[in-house]
Amino acid sequence: MGKQGSPKSPRPGSLSFDAYSGLKEYQLRWNEMLQNGDPSLGRRVSGGEYNWDKPIFVKGFKNDSVKYNASKGGSAGKKHLWWLLRHLRSIIFTFMLLGFFFLLDSLMFSLFDPTFLEYSPYPSKAYDEKGRNAAYDDQEKSPVLYSRLLHMASLSLAEKDPEETVSKSWKEQFPQASTWKPCADKNVKRAGTVNNHTGFILVSANGGLNQQRVAVCNAVAVASLLNATLVIPKFLYSNVWKDPSQFSDIYQEETFMYTLKDDINIIKELPSHLRSLDLEAIGSLVTDADLAKEATPNEYIKNILPILLRNGIVHFLGFGNRLGFDPLPSDLQKLRCKCNFHALKFVPKIQKIGSLLVKRIRKYDSARSMLDKQLLGNFIAGVLSGEQVAIASPSKYLALHLRFEVDMVAYSMCDFGGGENETRELQAYREEHFPLLLERLKKMKPLSPAELRNMGRCPLTPEEAALVLAGLGFSRGTYIYLAGSQIYGGKSRMRPISSLYPNICNLGFHKVLLSHPLAALDFIACAASDVFAMTDSGSQLSSLVSGFRTYYGGGNAPTLRPSKKRLAAILQENSTIRWQSFENRIRKMIEEGQRVHIRGFGRSIYRQPRCKECMCKHH
Repeated sequence: MGKQGSPKSPRPGSLSFDAYSGLKEYQLRWNEMLQNGDPSLGRRVSGGEYNWDKPIFVKGFKNDSVKYNASKGGSAGKKHLWWLLRHLRSIIFTFMLLGFFFLLDSLMFSLFDPTFLEYSPYPSKAYDEKGRNAAYDDQEKSPVLYSRLLHMASLSLAEKDPEETVSKSWKEQFPQASTWKPCADKNVKRAGTVNNHTGFILVSANGGLNQQRVAVCNAVAVASLLNATLVIPKFLYSNVWKDPSQFSDIYQEETFMYTLKDDINIIKELPSHLRSLDLEAIGSLVTDADLAKEATPNEYIKNILPILLRNGIVHFLGFGNRLGFDPLPSDLQKLRCKCNFHALKFVPKIQKIGSLLVKRIRKYDSARSMLDKQLLGNFIAGVLSGEQVAIASPSKYLALHLRFEVDMVAYSMCDFGGGENETRELQAYREEHFPLLLERLKKMKPLSPAELRNMGRCPLTPEEAALVLAGLGFSRGTYIYLAGSQIYGGKSRMRPISSLYPNICNLGFHKVLLSHPLAALDFIACAASDVFAMTDSGSQLSSLVSGFRTYYGGGNAPTLRPSKKRLAAILQENSTIRWQSFENRIRKMIEEGQRVHIRGFGRSIYRQPRCKECMCKHH
């Protein structure tokens, strides 16, 4: 690789082969991304030792001509061409490998580069013909709702050592959390589950990566319930996520199949004699409209099993939250836990980038807990002893999942201080994306934005998240990893939190990586963090990450869950409350959300795994 700033070497033209024509586009995109790297970084690769100035066209490749450059002399040109054709595969592999390492290097180089802290406006033609409305303009004054509290927070942080990490919130507040240990991987065999075969189950899961993860584990439980063979699930393409990634692009297929081999039959592809069937015509296609949300086992046995026995195959299309949590047999609950916490491992290329990401933030190369090893596998060194960790003194970091995207903001019907421009903008967004919501609201008594906020139904703004962190005593020098999508309002909306906490980093590669790999890296960075803070406990990412930290954290992985209703009551006193009183009330609110509870009836086993089916309690 040439030095930075060296003249850019010319490159040969691209080659096109029929061997690639049978591959779908989605199978190539990840490799293309790794090969090309991020053009915005200006990384350069040597073009080789040949002179590529004069183009010639070489025939012989079906449906294409391959463009080369002639070197002086016909004989030399033929030798060069013969050498190139002979070593073509090696050349392509080398460039792909170099591109992969350039991407990793660029990613790590940029993590704390301010130019990658991008909070781009959300583009939508529906509410702005020019692609941006005045409410998104970063030059506008930042909408601030609690200026007095922000001022007091700034003064409080200024009095502390920026590198101070003495906040109690860095540690679990309740020692009972450490008494629960993972044990979902201990097999509980069901008689006849694997041997009695009733047919095949196909699942095409919709939604984002985290919703699809839940669908996969629910499919495992349903296959076990019906004594069926599960085909590796497919991921539906969504116009929202625009990501064609499939199961094998994100998760390790072999690990998934091996981990569950004693529980259910899993195959990669449907047998050839069944692939040509018109599943809709024979009545084997089951959509979300055909199956109740959070359906019970009895509904599957009554409605789905007869189809399976008659046709030998059932295809679940969508499969979003189509299996309830209770009532459910204990062995099926355990199987769902085993799937989520043990069988689904990210593929090595995601683990490798994730390990570099975590190491770069911590400035530390070894695993700190079982969490790291489960997330990153062999791409991080073994867990060190407490004394070794103390000597190395890795940097701590907080991961924040800030749910303040335009869809959430618009759907909430709340007011966020952006004035008339913001009101018009959000209404236009609702008219395009949520017409059913508007129709439903016409038939209901309207609630004012203030009433909605007092009921805890408004997403927390970056300003409110910053006040919570300051109230908990996190110092100004705290490193914060920001997970999630683009923040509504852009940089102007982020100013309150970035002014209090300047060390905010996120993955600035949203233009290079597809949404599913990005979501996987967000999952890794959040789950491995010293503290995980969420602003919406109902989101799939927050639910899955908090459950993963509960399962593998060993009582040393605190999660902060602010109550939006209680926080709204505290913030109502913005004009009168003293800072010390604000801090005390914020801490009590967070501590209440950290109490150790056993999973309640009907609660998500992915979010709250403290139950006999997933974890074992040690005294």
